[in-house]
Amino acid sequence: MVAGTLVLAGAVALWSPDLLSGSEPGSRGTDPAARFLLAVAVVLLVCHLFGDLMRRWGQPPVLGEILGGLLLGPSALGMAWPAAQDWLFRPDVLGQLDRAAQLGLIVFMFVLGCELRTERLQGPQVIGAVVAGSIALPMLAGVGLAFAAVDQLAPGGDRSTSYVLFLGLALSITALPVLARILVDLRLDGSPIGAIALSAAAIGDGLAWILLAMVLTVAKGHGTPGDPASWVTTGGLALAFVLFVALVVRPALAALERPGGRRGGIDRGDYALIVLVVGAIACAAVTDLIGLHPVLGAFLFGTAVPRGSATVRQISRRIQGFALTILLPLFFAGVGLNTSIGLLGSAPSHWLVFIAVLVAAVLTKLAGAGGAARLAGLRGPEALQIGTLMNCRGITELVVASIGLQYGLISPLGFTVLVLMAVITTAMTGPLMRLVQPRHPAPPPTN
Repeated sequence: MVAGTLVLAGAVALWSPDLLSGSEPGSRGTDPAARFLLAVAVVLLVCHLFGDLMRRWGQPPVLGEILGGLLLGPSALGMAWPAAQDWLFRPDVLGQLDRAAQLGLIVFMFVLGCELRTERLQGPQVIGAVVAGSIALPMLAGVGLAFAAVDQLAPGGDRSTSYVLFLGLALSITALPVLARILVDLRLDGSPIGAIALSAAAIGDGLAWILLAMVLTVAKGHGTPGDPASWVTTGGLALAFVLFVALVVRPALAALERPGGRRGGIDRGDYALIVLVVGAIACAAVTDLIGLHPVLGAFLFGTAVPRGSATVRQISRRIQGFALTILLPLFFAGVGLNTSIGLLGSAPSHWLVFIAVLVAAVLTKLAGAGGAARLAGLRGPEALQIGTLMNCRGITELVVASIGLQYGLISPLGFTVLVLMAVITTAMTGPLMRLVQPRHPAPPPTN
């Protein structure tokens, strides 16, 4: 992999006179399609290279893919070799990468909705307490930080309701997909602690997307002062769409649970694949037309997919493999290109805000989730493990932060702070769990 990276970099340098000469990118007219394909190849190579390194170091591969995306942005490549970044990621290429990344994000959110399972909850009293604690306390801390650091985190210092609510939501996130991978690596996926953490993260994820939809609805109304009822219209359309998916789409998708066979000359598995992909993209388009982010529609459609079908599980694995391997790294690259550690600069106030957000994010999750688990009846060590696991933010935090930047809810500095917080809290989850995890954990009490 390293040799391949060096060969590719050398080939690019030799092939591109613009890059070697330092002339204006594109002044000699390179084919735009070739530039786009080369950018995709570099993104995939770098992200998967660092993903493999993280796997070797006992971290989830997705953390390496996120770091690979950050290294391609102004925080690393832009500082070390700005000509290369300008040549590789021209504005027209960035636009094409963004469209591909949005498609990957939509597919990923659909898969995440398919995996959101709350029908087999173990210890409902404990799970309910963990969900409440892991959301409420971090959200209160985020709201407080939003008011205290409005000049740094808010775009233009605008102390809007949507900005305050968004920052509170951003601190309360737990990433279900990365948490599941960490539990597998720690061999806790079948344990009572793992079951509680996964169930709480699943419910928390569902609530987080509902809250995000509400925040975006408020933001839409705030952005159109001439039409004070616009947020009511958006909320009404969103509610109508949710009811349509629940009452019409979900029963219609029940047909996918039937045994395999052929339908109109097409294998039933291929037919179901077409139905699910088209449905996810169509629902994403509907929510975009309503005025909300497309990922909300894809996630909602995923929650409507039947859970007991072997065909659906197989299709979900097929879609997930392509999305995680090919499309999602393009999203990480987009995050990296919008993240600049240089924005922290030498201003003490910027670093103070970053440290405050990081400390508040970690401590409120530990105290909120862990403290709630302790009050619900878990022993101290088990409660500490729950609090540690719920600190994992991963991809979900990046998605939420990207939506906030896109909708103008946070400043570029605020976006950088949230991205760095997501990377650090995700990276520390595994090592901290190895420290607090007893060699022979006792099962929690049954409620």
